[in-house]
Amino acid sequence: MGEALLQLEGITKRFGATVAADRLSLTVFRGEFFTLLGPSGSGKSTILRIIAGLERPESGRVLIEGKDVAQVPPWRRGLGMVFQQYALFPNMNVARNVAYGLRVRGVPEDRIRSRVAQLLALVGLSGLAEKDVTVLSGGEQQRVALARALAVEPPLLLLDEPLGSLDEKIRREMQVELKHIQRQTGTTFVYVTHDQEEALTMSDRIAVIHRGVCVQCDVPEVLFRRPKTRFVASFFRGSNVLEADVVEAVRGRLHIRIGGTVIALEASGGQPTGSRVSVAIRAEHLRLGPRAADRRVRLIATLRDVVYRGTNVDHLLEMADGQHLIATSTQREAEAVGSSVPVGFDLEHVVLLEDDRSAPSA
Repeated sequence: MGEALLQLEGITKRFGATVAADRLSLTVFRGEFFTLLGPSGSGKSTILRIIAGLERPESGRVLIEGKDVAQVPPWRRGLGMVFQQYALFPNMNVARNVAYGLRVRGVPEDRIRSRVAQLLALVGLSGLAEKDVTVLSGGEQQRVALARALAVEPPLLLLDEPLGSLDEKIRREMQVELKHIQRQTGTTFVYVTHDQEEALTMSDRIAVIHRGVCVQCDVPEVLFRRPKTRFVASFFRGSNVLEADVVEAVRGRLHIRIGGTVIALEASGGQPTGSRVSVAIRAEHLRLGPRAADRRVRLIATLRDVVYRGTNVDHLLEMADGQHLIATSTQREAEAVGSSVPVGFDLEHVVLLEDDRSAPSA
């Protein structure tokens, strides 16, 4: 994938009984938009602070451009940082905020003016250079903070949930803008978020963090469509995670029973007859009623409720063994709530999940 810019090797960090990083190893490549994704308390922000030098790991190494930076203080690592609270200087206008780092470094004023103009154009704030930052909207303040961080051309920009305080409409717009700016500048971004859609929209690769461990690291489409573990599958909205009984394993194929129906999946083995495994099926891959007839696998479930979500409609289903499913479509199906309905899906959409504890860092 190119040249490694950032490497975490066996990083461990604890706060009392809480493990924020557990022998974590990750590689971020130059020019990449790399996201640390996980729920609150998973350790992702602590990992970012370790990269920045604001926290010290108990063990392991942080390498930036191949150099161990354990003894390098934060201000000498040459990194840019953008936080949820933008920490703009209220006594300075937009241009002076953006120029701050350049002036500290003694850059000549003519170069500063040129660089500030270039960055304000890049973040869509041309014409606001003399504006008081305290009267800007949240989205505009976020753009100023980003321009300030990019001004000194850091090899690596760290962003800790910078869109978290914005309303949904502005946040969605800024997701697209951030990715555009990252591509335009070629700066390597390491981004922290708990929002799955945000991560999928912007990232080249995503590391899903759970209890200080990277449970899966991959490109967005693979994470979304082919999760490796139960945790990853459950974390992305719209994924049905089901328990299934192993009927038998024969010549690289695992025969499992879901809702009274036996299906065969390709598997490397290791699951004995009578054991339980977890599988994932995305809600948009399920078909109900007459549309289930042309699918390879069919089972019967009870329609418990229907939830209208604007562009999609969720059909809440319950199988005979008590497990629940969600089937998503663009319109409400004709079946009545409380009735038994056929549910169909194809085998290629069934993902056999690993034990969460078996997933290594990447």
